[in-house]
Amino acid sequence: MAAAKHSFQTQVAKLLDLLANSLYSNREVFLREIVSNASDAIDKLHFLALTKPELIKDDPDFKITVKADKDAKTLTITDNGIGMTLEEANSHLGTIAESGTEEFMKNLTGDAAKDSQLIGQFGVGFYSAFIVADRVTVLSRSVNASEDQGVRWESDGSGEFESENINRKSRGTEVILHLKDNASEFLEEWTLRDAITKYSDHISVPVMLWVQKFDAPAENASEEEKKEPKSHYEWEQVNDAKALWTRNPKDIKDEEYKEFYKHISHDYQDPLTWAHNKVEGSMDYTSLLFVPKNAPWDLFTREHQHGLKLFVQRVFIMDKAEAFLPNYLRFISGLVDTNALPLNVSRELLQESQVTRKLKKALTKRSLQMLEKLAKDHKDEYEQFWGQFGNCLKEGPAEDYDNREAVMKLLRFASTAGEGSKECVSLDDYIARMQKGQDKIYYLTADSYEAAANSPYLETLKKKGIEVLLMWQRIDEWLMGNVNDYAGKEFVSAAASDLKLSDELGAKEEKEKKETAAKENKDLIERFKTALGDKVKDVEISSRLTDSPSCVISDSNRMMTSQMKRLLEASGQKLPDEKYTLELNPDHALVKKAFAESDDECFKKWAEIIFEQALLADQGGLKDPSSFVKNLNSLLLG
Repeated sequence: MAAAKHSFQTQVAKLLDLLANSLYSNREVFLREIVSNASDAIDKLHFLALTKPELIKDDPDFKITVKADKDAKTLTITDNGIGMTLEEANSHLGTIAESGTEEFMKNLTGDAAKDSQLIGQFGVGFYSAFIVADRVTVLSRSVNASEDQGVRWESDGSGEFESENINRKSRGTEVILHLKDNASEFLEEWTLRDAITKYSDHISVPVMLWVQKFDAPAENASEEEKKEPKSHYEWEQVNDAKALWTRNPKDIKDEEYKEFYKHISHDYQDPLTWAHNKVEGSMDYTSLLFVPKNAPWDLFTREHQHGLKLFVQRVFIMDKAEAFLPNYLRFISGLVDTNALPLNVSRELLQESQVTRKLKKALTKRSLQMLEKLAKDHKDEYEQFWGQFGNCLKEGPAEDYDNREAVMKLLRFASTAGEGSKECVSLDDYIARMQKGQDKIYYLTADSYEAAANSPYLETLKKKGIEVLLMWQRIDEWLMGNVNDYAGKEFVSAAASDLKLSDELGAKEEKEKKETAAKENKDLIERFKTALGDKVKDVEISSRLTDSPSCVISDSNRMMTSQMKRLLEASGQKLPDEKYTLELNPDHALVKKAFAESDDECFKKWAEIIFEQALLADQGGLKDPSSFVKNLNSLLLG
């Protein structure tokens, strides 16, 4: 019987016209689609064979084969899966039933370049073959059909296809691509091997590639024979075919996890830790998450690409899918495998949905639990992690309100009770060491560790034995501007005008002492106010200083460091000049010496020096350093 001709569904005809003239650059996508279809066909038969093993008794070993023929300029992908009847071939290959492809058609603009890019966004399943082929032949036989009920389907993509029944001994499907002249690279072994390992490495059935093998020359071979050794072709499995994440974690060795991590991340080092979980219930998914040892160089750049690999039933769908984890966990690599996501026909464009949000919530929680376990069980390794990725986690409290407490539990800081500049003190550590009657968490931001550790703002707190967290990273000031408390304990800056000390820590006595000192040093205060004029908002006697002559405080209770000011100004934000209140230590020798100066002009220089010293200690710089130097030199020379 002659082959019957059929017209494609109108939408398919439009699609094929676009593909035939495609400008799409990532053409290897066709191989992923066809191999994935082959894997799906095998999975369907595998399921049927669980209850009907006789279906596969003649050919029980599932596999997919890929064979290039340079002479015929064809590429053939074959599977021994469920196969198709004539009716199924006409239906599946002649019409569009997938909503994703429907959406693809709706988005066509008529602009060839723009429409070609839609291929990358939506994909087009089987029809992607026409990106590289000017003719496609499909040979198939359903597992439920007899040998004389085989199928031949063929089209050149011009709007029609022909199909007929043929004799076909083997079950399954064979897709023969007659490649275009500009697609000859898909006849090369290395191109095919690279595409298969990239997209289909962990399909659970072997993907076999027809490869050329060179024979070792005989011992008595001539020089000419050695230069041109004989060769033969054989099948070679090129995919891993293990789908490691689908196995029981108890059966997987640490070395296997490490090697798998290196494979998917292209990192040469072992991971710091990992978490492998399979969840079954209202939403089935498997996740395998890794924390690397070292941060990539571009972790904090806008160009940094991150995210998990997405698989659906072990078939690779998308690399670096950002939708599953918040940005502050962008250092985590790994994969998620689920069949619950709404994907388009290419399985490449992840659509925002309720399922996506649920997965993100679950994977975020799993990631934080993994880090919490690392911090609890392996403190040295967590310190290593913190040194690489701590600043990423500091973005978390502002970005992820739902997990704010969990993220803050993972934060680490240096402190006045810690080991120098080493950031190893957790907020829980701090709370456990609080003084009796202390109900606030004290911290100080500065431009450097040295500036923080030697700050005059710490003096009274140190005297009372109160620990202060020391912060100097760029992100610290932004972090503290977005958090108010932890575990019911309010954060208070050591530079705040009101330290909010409890009565048990001497708050009442401090207040009375300050009021008495203010009365006793009324003349001192007035003289400094007169000398400094509008350079300061006010002058007060300090209750926080014990060793330093002066400090400045702000009404905001959170003084902005010069580092933050520079960042804001660099971003185009104009900051108003801020006037500070100058706090004086009347018992300090320098303040006494200045006050003893009878010459008003000379006293003014002393007052400016003492004020600018306080600014310098807090801000790390002055607007007019030359004036400061001039005054200082003048006083030194007498």
